[in-house]
Amino acid sequence: PLARDLLTAALRGPLLPAQQQLLLAELDADPRVTLRLGLTPRHLPALVENAPVVATEALLRLLRWPERASQFLAVLARSEMSLHSLEVVNRLTASGAVPTEFVHLYITNCITSCESTQDKYVQNRLVRLVCVFLQSLIRNKVINIHDLLHEVQAFCINFSRIKEAAKLFRLLKQVGPWPTGVVHHCGSCSSCCCGIGDGGNN
Repeated sequence: PLARDLLTAALRGPLLPAQQQLLLAELDADPRVTLRLGLTPRHLPALVENAPVVATEALLRLLRWPERASQFLAVLARSEMSLHSLEVVNRLTASGAVPTEFVHLYITNCITSCESTQDKYVQNRLVRLVCVFLQSLIRNKVINIHDLLHEVQAFCINFSRIKEAAKLFRLLKQVGPWPTGVVHHCGSCSSCCCGIGDGGNN
């Protein structure tokens, strides 16, 4: 079948725009096509990288079968962080159809990926992407940031040299109140997030 052939091609490399439109049309015609394509959780990372729009649409249809979808979401939450995986998760969260636990797990994975990356250039790029992603989730009220406040605050302080991390930190302060036990600043260090662009520590 055409859809299966196109999916196989997408697992090997990027599709041509016309091919992608054909595959999306097949998914639109019948959501159950996703179940019949032979797509498995282990295929998902390749599909995300080669055809993020197709991956998003396939996952949105799989969410009609929560038990099946949970296997795919578990793989996505733990997959290697990239621009395309962020794009897919951003679209999924915008739909409001994915569990909160999945979003939290993915965010934790992103933070871990940033911290474990040795190449400073790559690390800075990943941190910027994660910060923009988190700001979008917070502003659109997709997540309750207080559930992850300690973790995200520590992330911002750790990468306070990066402008986007400082902006995210200031956004965290704006969405308060801060729960008991959360430090509003990281001490008297003038180079931390708290002292960037807001006139000093608060």
